[in-house]
Amino acid sequence: MYRIYIVEDDAVIARTLKEHLEKWDYDVKCAGDFRGIMEEFARFEPELVIMDILLPFYNGYHWCTQIRKISKVPILCLSSAADNMNIVMAMNMGGDDFIEKPFDLNVLTAKVQAMFRRAYAFQGQMNLIEHDGVILNLSDACVSFEGKKMELTKNDFKILQMLMENAGKIVSRDELMQRLWESDEFIDDNTLTVNVTRLRKRLEEIGITGFIKTKKGSGYVIQ
Repeated sequence: MYRIYIVEDDAVIARTLKEHLEKWDYDVKCAGDFRGIMEEFARFEPELVIMDILLPFYNGYHWCTQIRKISKVPILCLSSAADNMNIVMAMNMGGDDFIEKPFDLNVLTAKVQAMFRRAYAFQGQMNLIEHDGVILNLSDACVSFEGKKMELTKNDFKILQMLMENAGKIVSRDELMQRLWESDEFIDDNTLTVNVTRLRKRLEEIGITGFIKTKKGSGYVIQ
């Protein structure tokens, strides 16, 4: 069952789309927080996005650009302004197709089906972890926050992945060292401290501060 994320602020249109697409056995979620689209996107992990252009706070072009920084998921843009400039703008900002409002639900469904066929003949499933706006892409070892993106080293990625997978729980130093070095050999405990310190400094470069907490005598936690 493919997952579709609808970013549409008109509640009637959003509900109509959701009910119609669910009849085709799609798993559909409508945006609820128009300031936190990326957080919802990362949690739901959709395989297709239907994006309205005129939205509160930030327009659809903005969100297309943000999504494209972390994902190649197909995006179908909706707009009542279907002049050539708007269509070109939507494509340039990361959209894959465009449909004018008002639209026929059968035409929209046909476009959705075609986009799934094109995209997933070659594209694997997206794999993201999100917490407090921080998005970790497990496919390319990149971390994103508020539109900024950074590629992580192998060790930085392993540490952040383990902590984010266990958000709210303390991960012991022993568990982290086992994940990092995948060996029963003795590793200097200070080596882990150096790695975590370096990761914190790298995260600060893209505005992520105070994300990893130290629990003295226990380990580390993301709360």
